[in-house]
Amino acid sequence: MSTDVMRAGTKGARLRSPVGLGRATAVLLGLVVLTDLAAVVAGLNVYRVADDLAAGTGPFGKHLTGRADQADTLYSAAGGAQAVFWLVCAVVFLVWFYRVRVNAEVFSPDGHSKARAWTIAGWVVPIANFYFPRRIALDVWDASHPVGVRARHGLINAWWGFWLISTLTGRLMQSEYDAARTAPAIRDAALHVMIADGIDILAATFAVLLVLRLTRLQHEKALAGPVFVPALG
Repeated sequence: MSTDVMRAGTKGARLRSPVGLGRATAVLLGLVVLTDLAAVVAGLNVYRVADDLAAGTGPFGKHLTGRADQADTLYSAAGGAQAVFWLVCAVVFLVWFYRVRVNAEVFSPDGHSKARAWTIAGWVVPIANFYFPRRIALDVWDASHPVGVRARHGLINAWWGFWLISTLTGRLMQSEYDAARTAPAIRDAALHVMIADGIDILAATFAVLLVLRLTRLQHEKALAGPVFVPALG
């Protein structure tokens, strides 16, 4: 799209380029992946120290105490980085998601099963947040494809599936780690959190693919020609 505001649709919808936001979102998702990887490395360090304590092996005394303190510090730092980048990424992702939804209304004014407000609210309203964002993404995805082209939903389903699993397991595993008090419990909890971080990496990776693909679809559809919206009687 050579201009930011391209065409007007119904109900105040205007077509605006998602390219800049899409790129920023993809970069931030990539940083989320990097912080998840850092958390996995830090978790592995915690696991090894806790395993030494649980098994009664390895050097003891001040050296082991120093290792445990260092492992805990690195783990806390990795967790803090995850939280910061996740929050920033979430804000930018929602801005991008809202923009592509409005664009999709211009492409297909009648092709949406959820009101525009659910583009944001659907992520935070209990119960609805298990379904509405995926439904909105599917409507946007279908509307952004060229006319006559059947849209496949495999990418959205993969992203959403891993997102749900990551959200649920991440909270449970982190609660388990926070509640752990013995070396064996800390070791097991660290392993479970690492698994949850691995699932989050998959979710973020599929999110990157989704953002880039959907951004490109809308950009190409806008360049293909004007959108004709039927006159309202």
